[in-house]
Amino acid sequence: MHTAGEPVRIITSGYPHLRGETILQQRREARENHDALRRALMLEPRGHSGMYGVIPIRPSSSGAAIGALFTHNAGYSTMCGHATIALGRWVIETGVVKPKEPLTTFALELPCGIVNVRVKVRDGKVLSTSFDSVEAYLTHPDFEVETRNGRIKVDIAYGGAFYAILPSSLLGMHFLTTPIPALVHAATEITDSVRKRITFQGWEPDLSFLYGTILTDDASGAEDTYNLCVFGEGQIDRSPTGSGVTARMVRDHARGSIEANVLRRFFGPTGIPFTATIIDDTITSPLGRGIVVRVEGSAFISGTSVFKLDVNDPFAYGFSLPNVFRELVDRPVHHQRS
Repeated sequence: MHTAGEPVRIITSGYPHLRGETILQQRREARENHDALRRALMLEPRGHSGMYGVIPIRPSSSGAAIGALFTHNAGYSTMCGHATIALGRWVIETGVVKPKEPLTTFALELPCGIVNVRVKVRDGKVLSTSFDSVEAYLTHPDFEVETRNGRIKVDIAYGGAFYAILPSSLLGMHFLTTPIPALVHAATEITDSVRKRITFQGWEPDLSFLYGTILTDDASGAEDTYNLCVFGEGQIDRSPTGSGVTARMVRDHARGSIEANVLRRFFGPTGIPFTATIIDDTITSPLGRGIVVRVEGSAFISGTSVFKLDVNDPFAYGFSLPNVFRELVDRPVHHQRS
């Protein structure tokens, strides 16, 4: 599937049973004992540097219809909005959840928590999917980092995953005219710099890492806006990024730029928008003032595949292109099962 052009490869059979009473325990089991399968399905030759995946799992919460783990080229996400939107269509059209017109609702368990999903259905077909985010927070306003342009301030916000957020103009880069590779390079530099310094006090350890950086234009309020999310280890999100949109909304709300119940459109590098609305801005917790955001978009099915792993194939478990050929001399090709 894809959502706004961002791939969603859903594993429908063949994946091992995951042990663990909680979804985070199952995520650890996948990461520690079955990561070769992530590499096989995300990396070349079956995938590519921008591939994204979903492992449907049994939920540990009795109120959830299904659980899901998210994978990418470097590991496992804690939240993914574009994949959640795709799952909304997938569970309806495969019969995992019985459709009810005009609106089907169900709870989806993710590593970051439970999200409520709303699927618009007409004549048995899914029109669009929205989800209500987990509680979102601006956790580190004006966080200082060192860049090639000197010391600058970024905002760190949580929308199911942590993002560094800043307009590219702070880096002397016009968002709409700067070549995208240059924006990606700058975002990666920000991510690396923040990761060296940041700590997340009071958060679940499995959630406590910076997922990526979002560079934005200078639009404000309810204006249409563009952003580029670079996550994992330099992976470019083709969509506007659902959890990133949530993080942007909490950041802008905390700074007084947007109020509750105001619809805003967010565009990523493919030009297909998500919409977002703050549906609850009354949350107070030990983590601070929080909000819940409803994000909506559409996903499409692009095909089905059957993958095989040949034990004699040196790339049975995937590969990534080297940065320099010296890496091939220092690390020859071999099976990477573990």
